[in-house]
Amino acid sequence: MTDLTESVESLGQLVSVWRDMVLDRDAAADVRDLPGIAVRWADSRFEFWNCVTLTDIGTDAELTERRMCEAADLMRAKEHSGFLWIFEDLLDDGARSALEVMAEKAGLEYAFPSTGMAGDILGMPEPSHPDLTFVRVTTDEQLRAYADINSRAYGFALDEGRDGLDGSTLWKNEVHAYLGLRDDVPVVCAGAVETENSLFLALVATAPEWQRRGYGEAVTRKALYEGARSTGLTRATLHATAAGKPVYTRIGFRPNSPMRFYRLKGH
Repeated sequence: MTDLTESVESLGQLVSVWRDMVLDRDAAADVRDLPGIAVRWADSRFEFWNCVTLTDIGTDAELTERRMCEAADLMRAKEHSGFLWIFEDLLDDGARSALEVMAEKAGLEYAFPSTGMAGDILGMPEPSHPDLTFVRVTTDEQLRAYADINSRAYGFALDEGRDGLDGSTLWKNEVHAYLGLRDDVPVVCAGAVETENSLFLALVATAPEWQRRGYGEAVTRKALYEGARSTGLTRATLHATAAGKPVYTRIGFRPNSPMRFYRLKGH
């Protein structure tokens, strides 16, 4: 039988962290724990802060289809688009094999893959990179640079990324968010935030013209190192893109549940 401990942990980290992220954007954000569905929806122009996810464990195809239709209805009621996150390991075999058929019935389309990952960060040396100077994000100007790097890396319009982070007190005070500067120009970023006995790594991005130079790994190590030094936590979790997964594996993270992101058709 597959050990789902880390997959359940990965789901729990999403539900916990995204509560704080969306309430940071809007104190009246839609944060609800419904039967089988967690809603974490800021209705921001930054799509990553608009999230619903399925929370049942070992769900069969019939229940999964019903939950996906319910999630799609919730998404249709919102002004801005967002994502349904599905942790594949938390579904039974029949539900996993029928996901695309069920998504079609619900009016959803596949957006991109991700992978839950977790690891221990004991004894990580202080990171450095010969090209970079690391700066913690503490000002609105630095936070906007952080948002802009994410927008460029993930294909958002700049104003959409800024809508997700501009003026955030959480990101300037509680997230160990770092920029990597090359010749005083921000080119890479990563953030680590304390949640439920671990650090959660979020919004890691490298400006497109500076990718594949080791910058992402360096700034990720910096955020984790400083987060661990500040909190004493020795475990970290994240949800990796396909491009980021090899970087996190080199740092020592292990994959758990494969994930799928869905959006409403036509959004």
